Amino acid sequence: MATRCQFENSNDIGVFAKLTSKYCLVSIGASENFYSVFEAELAPYIPVVHTSIAGTRIVGRVTAGNSSPYYIKINIYLGNKNGLLVPNNITDTELKNIRNSLPEDIRVKVMEERLSALGNCIACNDYIALIHSDLDKESEELISDVLGVECLRTTIAGNALVGTYMVMNNRGGLVHPLTSVDELDELVNLLQIPLCAGTVNRGSDVIAAGLLVNDFTAFCGINKVFFLS
Repeated sequence: MATRCQFENSNDIGVFAKLTSKYCLVSIGASENFYSVFEAELAPYIPVVHTSIAGTRIVGRVTAGNSSPYYIKINIYLGNKNGLLVPNNITDTELKNIRNSLPEDIRVKVMEERLSALGNCIACNDYIALIHSDLDKESEELISDVLGVECLRTTIAGNALVGTYMVMNNRGGLVHPLTSVDELDELVNLLQIPLCAGTVNRGSDVIAAGLLVNDFTAFCGINKVFFLS
């Protein structure tokens, strides 16, 4: 069952935090209620790191390039239990804080990539990563090396932003509600984990904006959400 929380009345908590089985990053400047939810659930097991990226707590947003009538929030960092990738506009102070706060075995690497919204372009667990088809070859190799994963270029329901429309851990995943049966079967065969098509936050198809998961817990917005565990 997912723990529910909000960031300043926003259910898009995936915009303001990054969760793996080894660490959790949360944006600075939130209310104590927001932090207390993560601290209570995670602090006994993994570090909860308060940080900004490139001087901002609200990491950003762009207009969706498809039929979606609203904005898609961007997560500009990406990681799993093996490593963390951050964009090249991160400040030295932020980078030092993150490196000092994470376990020593977590590799932190600055990524030079024109598609800097890494969380939108990549969906991964600890073993495999689905990546945007336009990512540079050098970026693909860096993702594979730092995160210790196999990279596959694909789409989710015809969308290149695989990290926006999918969330997964090592046990299962949730994908865009318009993912076809054939595409879902193909993804299951590629990932070797069970997948379910659905929405978050009472009908939103921007899965990663409203849902955070690792292998032992999950967080979602206050509005009800279902996730395959």
